[in-house]
Amino acid sequence: MSIDSKLTLKLNTNSILKAKKYVSERGISLSKLVEDFFENITSDSYIAENTSYSPLVKELAGIISIPDDYDYKVDYENYLKEKYE
Repeated sequence: MSIDSKLTLKLNTNSILKAKKYVSERGISLSKLVEDFFENITSDSYIAENTSYSPLVKELAGIISIPDDYDYKVDYENYLKEKYE
């Protein structure tokens, strides 16, 4: 059983007007729209879908091995020194 709570949002007036028109045309409340949005973006399937890698990245994963003690900052600093000296 869930308990409803109040949430105050500060949004651009134009965005609010568009959202009110959107929900009016669909016969739902603005609260329901926001609740559904929050449920969607926090669902496991949404998170999995939006954190997956492209096929190219998946194909390239594991090709390069980096030593555990690799310091990219030192490497980048050396690169910049060589480039600009």
